[in-house]
Amino acid sequence: MVFTVKSRNQTELIDITAKIQDAVLSAGIGQGLCMLYVPHTTAAITINESADPSVKDDILMIIDQIIPWKAGYRHLEGNSPAHIKSTLVGSSELIAIENDRLVLGTWQGIFFCEFDGPRTRKVHVRLIAEKFQE
Repeated sequence: MVFTVKSRNQTELIDITAKIQDAVLSAGIGQGLCMLYVPHTTAAITINESADPSVKDDILMIIDQIIPWKAGYRHLEGNSPAHIKSTLVGSSELIAIENDRLVLGTWQGIFFCEFDGPRTRKVHVRLIAEKFQE
C-alpha cells in the first residue's frame, strides 16, 4: 500500500498513526510486522509522543536550532538542511503487530516528518504476516 501525505509548512510533523492502523486492521493479518518507508531525501518518519502537540513543536524547534537553514551550505538547490534532517531522523520504521493492532506505547504515534515543504509525499506500507509452525 502507498498513500500520500500533503504538508502545509516547510517543516512539519504529521501524525499518520490512524491511517497506518486502519491499513493493519483492513489487512487482518493478526500478528506480524508493519514496515513503513518514505522514498524522499528531504522527508522522514519517526515514532514519538502524540498526546501533547507541543512535543512536535519542541522537536522541530531543536532540529532547526541544530541544523539551521542558513549556514553556508554548498548544495545549489538550497535545501541541504532538509537532507541532513531526514538523514538524522531516518526513512523507515518497523513496528510489531499483535491482534491486528500496532504495538505502540500508550503515548506513541507515528509521524511523517516534512523538512522541505509544503509538498505532496508518499509513504509505503508493507505488512508481513507472522507464520506459526506447529
